[in-house]
Amino acid sequence: QVQLRDSGGGLVQAGGSLRLSCAPSGRTFVTYAMGWFRQAPGKEREFVAAISWSGDIAYYADSVKGRFTISRDNAKNTVYLQMNTLKPEDTAVYYCAADRIALRNGLRLREVEYGYWGQGTQVTVSS
Repeated sequence: QVQLRDSGGGLVQAGGSLRLSCAPSGRTFVTYAMGWFRQAPGKEREFVAAISWSGDIAYYADSVKGRFTISRDNAKNTVYLQMNTLKPEDTAVYYCAADRIALRNGLRLREVEYGYWGQGTQVTVSS
């Protein structure tokens, strides 16, 4: 079964940094657009960032723009989310996701466009 393994979460103080990683098992996703979502307690899952399969374009939610950076290393079959200047409101379970279809140009911004999901990694930011 295809799985995405997201990791790198943890507990950090406000203003700190974390880097999340997403690596698939069972197949390669180097030709798939990828994204990160998050879900805070009591809230719906929300879009955080997306990157094209080639890595040449990316898009961010307004709440993380300028603080988070999504990137990918296709040689390592891994996608990253660098999170800087973390705030308590960034506390959530973070999920990586892969497009339903390979080689689609552009970005996927909606959950329904993704076909593969990680199990989630907890990020907790203390004030």
